[in-house]
Amino acid sequence: MLGVYDYTVILTYCSMISGVIGIIVAMTGIGHPFFGTLFLLISGLLDGFDGKVARRKKGRTDFEKNFGVQIDSMADLICFGVLPAAIAISLLRVNGIFTELVRHYDYEGNLWIVILLITIAIFYILAALIRLAYFNATTEERRETAEKTGIEYYSGLPVTSAALVFPLALVVHYCTRADLTIFYFLIMLIMAIMFVWNFKIKKPGKVGFTILILIGIVELVATIMILCYE
Repeated sequence: MLGVYDYTVILTYCSMISGVIGIIVAMTGIGHPFFGTLFLLISGLLDGFDGKVARRKKGRTDFEKNFGVQIDSMADLICFGVLPAAIAISLLRVNGIFTELVRHYDYEGNLWIVILLITIAIFYILAALIRLAYFNATTEERRETAEKTGIEYYSGLPVTSAALVFPLALVVHYCTRADLTIFYFLIMLIMAIMFVWNFKIKKPGKVGFTILILIGIVELVATIMILCYE
């Protein structure tokens, strides 16, 4: 069979599956934006450990390493590119200020606003795609730089940051009872620009990684509590 199926990629596969489920429940009447957010957080937590698990295997072939890099980026596009955009559209459908406009197609001159918001969602996915492709294309260059300097940097905002930023926005959305749909789209636009903006971010060490994981767990618990309350 084509591909790799050992434990080095299992978390990546599970992350992708979680992302797809999140898209389905967010975009259909099956679920709610917060269900999509729940799966976004799960994908983020799985993605946080997939590379560490893969590197534990000794004697990985070049093919296995390259396959891991490619499959991880493809999964990231689904989980942290398409899923946040699906949650955004779900917000419009469920509780956005344009819900009735979208549902009844009675735009009354506001069609351009709906088109603008959808365009932002599409731009966000495109920026995520470009950033991930750039990341893959510069793998060797970044590896050589890290070996020389001993410090690893991200070029542009990592796409995986979506797993922490958007859930936080929705938790605030719920706690304040304010309609922050437009604010969510504004965050998408800012993040999309930062995905492709050429600036350096130092890769977090063990302490930074632990803090990010703890934040993700707190957001996950908060999201589950919101869903149970609802």
